[in-house]
Amino acid sequence: MVTVMTKESYMERLKKLNPAKAVQIGRKHFSEKAYVEKVRKYGGRIGTKIVYYSLVLYYAFQNPNTPKKAKLTIAGALGYLILPTDVIPDFLPAIGFTDDSAVIIYALYQVLSQIDEPVKQQARERMVKIFGEGAEEIELPAPPK
Repeated sequence: MVTVMTKESYMERLKKLNPAKAVQIGRKHFSEKAYVEKVRKYGGRIGTKIVYYSLVLYYAFQNPNTPKKAKLTIAGALGYLILPTDVIPDFLPAIGFTDDSAVIIYALYQVLSQIDEPVKQQARERMVKIFGEGAEEIELPAPPK
């Protein structure tokens, strides 16, 4: 069965998205192998900025200096990204990764103070491998005030 999503139903679903709850649900679905495969397969459709943000989260997750609480948030966000069922299905052109993007951005803001320069550099280097030169120019957003 194919679900037809109108602009109104898309907006309604997006309004109902609770990023904190999505992060909590995603925790049990996170695996490094599934995350790497998702980025490899859908990196172009997800968008370079969200891929970079997710890579920053991924490398922060691997960093032994990242606190456990931050790692739980990161695992949830990356788990939601790889979750096969989303609020907005990934296969929908142009809007399929909107909910995933919202969850990644939410998690990034939650752990931004835990991100150090080596983590950012690892993410930049991976971006060059995935997207080529110029992809490393994406920066993290400013911390919330």
